[in-house]
Parts: sequence; C-alpha cells; structure tokens
Amino acid sequence: MFRMRFNGSLAVGLLLLQAVFLLVLYSRQNMPLSRTEDKEKVHLLILSSWRSGSSFVGQIFSQHPDVFYLMEPAWHVWMSMFQNSAKVLHMAVRDLVRSVFLCDMSVFDAYMPRERNVSALFQWATSRALCTAPACKFFSHDDITNEKACKTLCGKYPFDIVEQSCNTYSHIVIKEVRFFDLKVLYPLLTDPSLNLKIIHLVRDPRAVAKSREQSKKALSRDSGIVLSTNGTRVDDSQFQVMQEICRSHIQIFETATFKAPSFLKDRYMLVRYEDVVQDPLREIQEMYKFAHLKLTGKLEKWIYSITHGESSGNKKEAFVITSRNAANVSQAWRNVLPFEKVKMIQEVCKGAMNMLGYLPVDSATDQKDLSLDLVLPRKQYQFSWV
Repeated sequence: MFRMRFNGSLAVGLLLLQAVFLLVLYSRQNMPLSRTEDKEKVHLLILSSWRSGSSFVGQIFSQHPDVFYLMEPAWHVWMSMFQNSAKVLHMAVRDLVRSVFLCDMSVFDAYMPRERNVSALFQWATSRALCTAPACKFFSHDDITNEKACKTLCGKYPFDIVEQSCNTYSHIVIKEVRFFDLKVLYPLLTDPSLNLKIIHLVRDPRAVAKSREQSKKALSRDSGIVLSTNGTRVDDSQFQVMQEICRSHIQIFETATFKAPSFLKDRYMLVRYEDVVQDPLREIQEMYKFAHLKLTGKLEKWIYSITHGESSGNKKEAFVITSRNAANVSQAWRNVLPFEKVKMIQEVCKGAMNMLGYLPVDSATDQKDLSLDLVLPRKQYQFSWV
C-alpha cells in the first residue's frame, strides 16, 4: 500500500516536472529574440554626415529581411533641444541610440507626445521593418518596400508596434549623422549588452557641399546646432559646418585606425561613397560581410535597379531615394559648383581630403574635366575595419 502511494506520488511529481520543463521551453521559444539570444544580435551604426549618401546606404541595410532599421532617430533629440550645441547633446543622443539598439522605445517618451502612431517617428517609412509584417499587415516580410505606399498604408498603427517589431529581428541598424567624436561611443562599444559595429561613411566634401546647398532650408536648424548658435538657424554660406564635419571625419578615422583601443578590433569599417557607387555589389557585399548578413537575389536586383537609373540626382528633396545613375550623381558637383566655392571647400577640408583620398583641383578647367579621376584608388588606403 505504501509502495503504491509512493510510486503514485513519484509519477505525479515526474509529470509535474515534465510540464514545468515544457512550459519553460515553450516560453523561451516564444520570447522575443532580444531577451533570449542577445549574443546573436548584431547592432550596426552607420555613422556619417548629412548629404553623404547615408540615406542610400541606410536603405541597402533597411531592405534586408533580417534588419530592423531606423533613420536618424536622434533627430527627435535635436529638434526638442535645439538651443544646445552638438557637443552638449552627444550624451542624450548616445543614450537614445543605446535604447533603440535594445529595442526599448520608451526612450521616445521624452521627445514625443504620449498618444502617438508609428508615423510620429522621424522618417519611419524608410524602414522596411515598419512597412512589413509584423508591423504592417499590407506587406509581406520579404518585400522590397516603397516609401510612398508605406506612408499611405502603415502610418496609423500604434507606436507600440515599433518595439514589438524590433524584437523580432537579428540585426538592429541605425543611421545617424549627429556624432562628431568617436570617443562618445566608447560606452556603447564596451557595453556587454550590445554587439556594436560601426560603418563610417564618408564622401568627397565638395559633393557634400553641393548637395547641402540644395537642401539649405531643411538643414538650417541642424547647422545652427553644429555651430552653437543658441537656436538660430544657419545657411552656412561660409562652409563653417563643412569645416566641422571634415574635422569630425578626421577625428573618427584617426581614433579608429591610429589610436584604436582593443575593443574596436573588428568593429569599425570605413566606406567611401564613391567606392560604393563605382562598384555597388562588391562594396555592399563587403559591408554585409562586416555586418554578418547575406546578399539575396531579390536584393541584388533591387540594388542594380536603384543604382542604374536615369536621374542625375539634382532633385532638391532632402531624404528621397530614387533610381539614379549613381556614378553620375557622385560627379555632379563638378559641373554645378562654382570653382570659387570649390577652392573654399578644399581649403577648410584639406586635412580630411588628404586623409581620405580626395584630390584637389587647381582650376575650373580641371574641375570640369571628368577624365581626371579625383578619387584615389581604394587600394592606396587601408579602407577596412581595424
């Protein structure tokens, strides 16, 4: 009798243990990726400056089905605290970026109204992840998305869906133009909860200046913050912002290559926009390899389409990505920018141009002679991760 009771109790106990085991296993399988497989997450920061081709490179990552992407989330910090300087705002920007990498979107509570939809997020429709399932039911997970269609169909979803969507992806990618010092990012690079990699995207300063002139109004607030004008908008006619941008590229590149701490090993990659447009597939494959992503056939076709269009890239829309002839876009400044302005930019950005492989022109004739290659071959520079 005692033995039967003992065996019965043992059987019940074993059944309970089995049930608990299955419950734990089920909960782990259905738990968001960020909580169960943090070590497998990749956090990638595309670090650049305005009008450097960063929106294009951001889309290269955004359209990948494994990527959750946000374009310049720190815009919300700068627009809420525009009376401050870029240096003062560095800490707030860094904290926001860290929270986004960890899929904690409550950080936006400080910069947005509490009652909001997905469309409250700056340039949200550039994120394929927010235009496809599970964030938006109108597009499938593997679709190449269209920003215009996404704005029409997906903007009214509740903001909570941003965090839910983020938690389902293995790669979190942020494109940001509001860091001017790599050392500010050291706490993120040493944070054990992050697996942070940095792609540092640069572009010929003369091409950047030409593009900035087309978007003066859109950039005037940001320019004021860069120049610490206490909230006053600036059009940067003397290229003072360009000087600060070029200084930042020097600081970031030197810190990551010549003065690199051990924790930067395999975490930094320098990319020139001109190399990307010259041979898109090769450069994109290298960026994907750096980020532990694979190029799909659908993405390869889309990349060819977006880089072999008819447009010369002279439209004034600040953030619109259209099908263009990418190689022609990279040279457009040579026929548009007056030589006097070219000389000014070459002077204020001399150090960055020398370091990054951009050759100066000595005359308007040389400027317009497209047979002269003003970008040194990549092999002459150590354009790779440390």
